[in-house]
Amino acid sequence: MATEPGDGTGPPRPGPGSDLGRRLARRREELGLTREETAARAGMDPGYVAYAESQAGVVPMEALTGLAGALETSVPALLGGGTEQPPGRGSLARSPVLEDLPLAECREKLAAGGIGRVVFSRSEGPEAVPVNYAFMGDAIVFRTAAGSALAGVVGGDVAFEIDRIDEARNEGWSILVRGVAEPVTTPQEQECLRSSADPHPWPGGDRDTWVRIPVGTLSGRRIRSGL
Repeated sequence: MATEPGDGTGPPRPGPGSDLGRRLARRREELGLTREETAARAGMDPGYVAYAESQAGVVPMEALTGLAGALETSVPALLGGGTEQPPGRGSLARSPVLEDLPLAECREKLAAGGIGRVVFSRSEGPEAVPVNYAFMGDAIVFRTAAGSALAGVVGGDVAFEIDRIDEARNEGWSILVRGVAEPVTTPQEQECLRSSADPHPWPGGDRDTWVRIPVGTLSGRRIRSGL
């Protein structure tokens, strides 16, 4: 009889955005266990624990159940149960260290593109709006709809922020850009951006108003485990 991954009979796979291997390693480290000690508790070879932590493939339910028992947790927790919860609800990193990111690393992370937040002021108060963006010519570039709140930021002081959180290790980083939003109006510039770094807004629709935020000030911070 055919089985589906995760139905309790077939080999479960991690859900979207999960990282089974890192959760296994993190939980083992929290308990202060070596791989050998974990393997002895689970009744398996230490090499298999190393394999599971590397996430080299699918971990069968039987093995995952044994690992969950050895690590005093549950299978759903190891598979990333609660991924819909707000990020950052875990415990502190071990011996956390807060440090400034070098400017070159900030630019490197910005260059990866993706989703960030534009922060600006309105008559109702401050507002933050997520956008798909690209980083071109030392500037944040995004598209929005004509007449939208984001189109209205042109000419004003704004901030732009991106971050990443590693829930498995309770570590992360954030980068903040401050600058003055500018319109991208010439067809030549728009075509250049469209062909080389179009951010493709997820909401879809007509979003043909291009906005650029040249980097005025740039800073970044990272929190990591000191161990």
